[in-house]
Amino acid sequence: MNDIEIAQAVEPKHINEIAQNLGLTTDDIEHYGKYKAKLPLDFIDEKKINENTLILVTATTPTPAGEGKTTTSVALNDGLNKIGKQSIAVLREPSLGPVFGMKGGATGGGHSQVIPMEDINLNFTGDFSAIEKANNLLSALIDNNIQSKNHNLNIDPRTVAWRWSMDMNDRSLRHIVTGLGGKSNGYVRESGFDITAASEVMAILCLSKDLHDLKERLGNIYVGDTFDNKAIYARDLKAHGAMTVLLKDAIKPNLVQSLEGNPAIIHGGPFANIAQGTNSLIATKMGLSLSDYVVTEAGFGADLGAEKFLNIKCRNGGLSPKAVVLVTTVRALKYHGGKAKDQLNQPDVEALKNGMINLERHIDNIHKFGLPMVVSVNRFISDTDEEVNAVLDYCKSRNVTACECHGWEKGGEGAAELASLVVEAAETCEGTFNPTYEWNMSVQEKIEAVNKNVYGGGKVEFAPKAKLNLKKIKRLGLEDVPVCIAKTQSSFSDDATLVGGPNGFTLTVREIEIAAGAGFVIPITGKMLRMPGLPEVPAAEQIDIDDEGKVTGLS
Repeated sequence: MNDIEIAQAVEPKHINEIAQNLGLTTDDIEHYGKYKAKLPLDFIDEKKINENTLILVTATTPTPAGEGKTTTSVALNDGLNKIGKQSIAVLREPSLGPVFGMKGGATGGGHSQVIPMEDINLNFTGDFSAIEKANNLLSALIDNNIQSKNHNLNIDPRTVAWRWSMDMNDRSLRHIVTGLGGKSNGYVRESGFDITAASEVMAILCLSKDLHDLKERLGNIYVGDTFDNKAIYARDLKAHGAMTVLLKDAIKPNLVQSLEGNPAIIHGGPFANIAQGTNSLIATKMGLSLSDYVVTEAGFGADLGAEKFLNIKCRNGGLSPKAVVLVTTVRALKYHGGKAKDQLNQPDVEALKNGMINLERHIDNIHKFGLPMVVSVNRFISDTDEEVNAVLDYCKSRNVTACECHGWEKGGEGAAELASLVVEAAETCEGTFNPTYEWNMSVQEKIEAVNKNVYGGGKVEFAPKAKLNLKKIKRLGLEDVPVCIAKTQSSFSDDATLVGGPNGFTLTVREIEIAAGAGFVIPITGKMLRMPGLPEVPAAEQIDIDDEGKVTGLS
């Protein structure tokens, strides 16, 4: 059976039963039908957060074949519960863009999924819609203020940095012109759309500590400048109150379950290549307040999601994982060793060994962060024992704990060994992680530190626009914030074609966007797009529903 057929074959437990397993009553949760619920923020307990164990799941550099990071996260959570530990998975919400585009859903796979997978992959509880609406409310207020005769803030339309947002892949909306059709339709200006997962409102929601912090961060969004060079923020437009109202329910984490009936919290969904790539800080803290173990993941490879998880999210929230699971596959390592995509199912130990440099680099990076680690080899049916043993032997030669994971095929039972090894690794953790840089360093120094110590690069080149952005950042007093580098997920470098373990390359920063509300700046490297396009044959063409309401085609 495919993923959706496996998910639909399981009868979910009522969400009340899932809540009761976490020590909550039916009156404690806000029901969204029988299988979904919102969790009120007052269940966060800061004392329990530091007592319990946070596990971060990351991966080697992604390939077209897929590595199964979410599948492993769900399997590990089920595995921990299988060996008698109280554990909850805390994951990101899927974006509709990839669901209808090429990547598919983000609820795991096989027998390691969170359900109801159709709901989670589609509109879920409306969080993305609320984020989109809050984003576009600010866009509307900006244009309305520019148009106003008696109430305007003297905003120079040429400086407006704020863009529209939509949770869909649509290349035609990357660059647009608004205000056409005459004076009554506003000022003509250039703008564009970002996919919702890349919007600053998404980043803000995922880093906010509570409703008050959310409102304050929304007010701090940088909009543009006046004609006399004064910075304008969302609070100057009195936008943050109404934006917060739109997000009053979206800020609450969503409770669901795995196929094995274990609890999962799914909340927030920023991409890791163009945003911070982790679920909300509130959701992670909620999980740590309600369970002894929390399994969470960070998007794409460890050079992106894990770096941002640690240097941005954890430092914002005072968190530190006690162990890291590094997911890899035989197919991925063969791809990094030069094997063509359509030949990855063919045995090739030589290509595998050539691609081991990618695994080596990610292992080295996690060692630099000073965290205990377990390498999880996500086993596929096409993998040979010789290939899998080559990966395990390499890890053994590096004194790194490693094992196979059969979560896709066997669920929690297939991840029981991984779960036991992760518990052992977490028990050896003696402190908090080592950050890559200090926030009080200059923006240039922080970018250079990530490039050198995480990406393995050499020189950083700043394009003319990026140099102007650096001056603006200094003028706005935003130098003491972390950097959320937008970079291709397909390589350590900013060139997607450089697979394996490139080093010494020049990283080119084209521009640096300001996300004052989120509390970071976004250096954009290489050919990054914040609004993806659909592939020639989008996944949407395969998705359908029958007369009884049964959804097909999701993966």
